[in-house]
Amino acid sequence: MKNTLKIERAVKSITQEELARAIGVSRQTINAMEAGKYVPSTVLALKIARYFNKKVENIFELEQDD
Repeated sequence: MKNTLKIERAVKSITQEELARAIGVSRQTINAMEAGKYVPSTVLALKIARYFNKKVENIFELEQDD
């Protein structure tokens, strides 16, 4: 699953740690999502979208083999 987390963080000028604290996960979870190694649950994806005030579809995108 592709995502724009790194870009969204850059726009807000926040670190992985700051985002992690804001949504209640570890920095490693954010890092793994950005690296495409972890697919968030629906609830986590919704929390991230809400944090950035965007739709889930604007942050996460299914790839052909997902």
